[in-house]
Amino acid sequence: MKKTNVTITVYGAEQICASCVGAPGSKDTYEWLQAAIGRKYIDDPIQYEYIDMNNPPNIEKHQKFVERMIEEDLFYPLVIVNDDIVAEGIPRLKSIYQALDKHGVALQA
Repeated sequence: MKKTNVTITVYGAEQICASCVGAPGSKDTYEWLQAAIGRKYIDDPIQYEYIDMNNPPNIEKHQKFVERMIEEDLFYPLVIVNDDIVAEGIPRLKSIYQALDKHGVALQA
């Protein structure tokens, strides 16, 4: 399978989303995703980034996305694979794995 570059971005905040009470925090979800994906996929071509929606970096793409999250009342953590939203609120690995498969990320041997 060809080597591909995939970016997984998790947008979140310190405070847990009001609709996600009882769920892990955004940062915990970010770390959990890295571990889960690393067990199933060869994650060399995967780049991970965590964006604090209350303090986004001075990068236009991230600032615009945080604005969109607020305007559209999207739940967080929000998981994006490349430019596609694959999970909102409490993420499901199945939808994230489907996105990675679509982008050609190789499975562990």
